[in-house]
Amino acid sequence: MKKHIVCFGDSNTHGYCADPRDCADGGDRFNEDERWTCLLQKRLGGEYLVLEEGLSGRTTVFVDALHESMAGIDTAYSCLMSHEPVDLMIIMLGTNDTKERFGANAAAIAVGMERLILKCKSIPAWRGGKPNILVVCPPALGAGFHDEVMGPGCVEKSVALPPYMEAVAKRNGVHYLNAADCEFNSVDFTHLSRRGHAQLAEKLAALVPTLL
Repeated sequence: MKKHIVCFGDSNTHGYCADPRDCADGGDRFNEDERWTCLLQKRLGGEYLVLEEGLSGRTTVFVDALHESMAGIDTAYSCLMSHEPVDLMIIMLGTNDTKERFGANAAAIAVGMERLILKCKSIPAWRGGKPNILVVCPPALGAGFHDEVMGPGCVEKSVALPPYMEAVAKRNGVHYLNAADCEFNSVDFTHLSRRGHAQLAEKLAALVPTLL
């Protein structure tokens, strides 16, 4: 059986494309030759199975009154169990947690990640019973970011997030990667560009084999 890698994230794992000019197909989702998950699969090769579990708007633990089923902690069990045995879970969340309506600062967002980590560790989906999690801290929102629905303060919270995320990862004995230098687009300053997807895939392709 191949090694199962579950990529659990939000729109940047789903592959949302905010700039159609940046997508080969001109749509609102990067295709299978552009998304970081698919690029990672190609780089790792046939011994691995990279499983996409990206949902636009997903948070770590925060219930969104505007959209249903967004809290990652509520769907972690069904996600992991549907892909068992799982060899590695890559969690890249935190951007949506900065939304004003959740009232969470960077420290609280990291606590949300910690709760999610603990939940995922407790799920009996791991090969050999050994949880193996990589937390990826997403790039900070760009200085040109403006979204009335997400609200003010998002940029500042996302900029402050990495050290809190790293501390949570260290405290819980999971792996950590800061994706800060992966490129966001200059349209909404929220989503990875095609180049950013390639950059993240390259980082993960070098790191993942060392974790398995």
